[in-house]
Amino acid sequence: MAHVVGEPCVKCKYGDCVDVCPVNCFYEGDDMLYINPDECIDCDACVPECPVNAITTDSEAKPEWVEKNKSFPYAEDKRRTSKNDVTHGPNHKA
Repeated sequence: MAHVVGEPCVKCKYGDCVDVCPVNCFYEGDDMLYINPDECIDCDACVPECPVNAITTDSEAKPEWVEKNKSFPYAEDKRRTSKNDVTHGPNHKA
């Protein structure tokens, strides 16, 4: 089981979750952050950090969000290891 970033992250991308991930499995897309399911260790560290409650387990998430996270084209240039690396979306509130 891996964690999934869902709809509340779209156009927000706060990045608080990125700072606490011990395995750096967050990647940035144009409109949201993604969790690589092959790298996530299910530690739950990111879940309470998300101010918009966008992160759930794959068993709790809607199937389309599980698929969206699974099918994202993960590449090293999209990997984020710090909140400061994230380009916040238009709905981000500082």
